[in-house]
This record gives sequence, C-alpha cells and structure tokens, in this order.
Amino acid sequence: MVWKPKYKIMAQGGQTMQTAKQEVIELIKGLPDDSTLEEIQYSLYVRQKIERGLQDVEKGRTHTQEKVEKRMGKWVGE
Repeated sequence: MVWKPKYKIMAQGGQTMQTAKQEVIELIKGLPDDSTLEEIQYSLYVRQKIERGLQDVEKGRTHTQEKVEKRMGKWVGE
C-alpha cells in the first residue's frame, strides 16, 4: 500500500492537510478488513516514521552515503 496524503484543511503557505484523525481513518480504510490490531498499529508506526523522514529531508537533515558508510563501519568494526 502506498500512502498518499489527501488534503482538506488549509495549512501554512496555502497548502492544505488532513487532521491526524482523518489520516488514520484513511490509512485504516486502505487495510484489509481482516487486519489485526497489531497490523494496524504497525501500519501507523511505519507511516509516522516515513512522514518524519520526509520532514527531515525537507529540513536538510540528511547524511551522504559516504558519511553513513563511515559511521556503519565504526559500528560493525571495519
């Protein structure tokens, strides 16, 4: 499932956005009817992490591939 925001409420800069409750309702509507509570919670968790990552990119909070590889090398003892 690909999450695409739907916009209804005006936000900063003239862009519109849904409330958190509306976003959750739309996410749940996109899940199979037999989804477990655990699957719903996981879907919410993943969606929240993706949204946070997109916000980080917009604000320039990213790392180069080289920097990540260097840090990972320290963690795995290379």
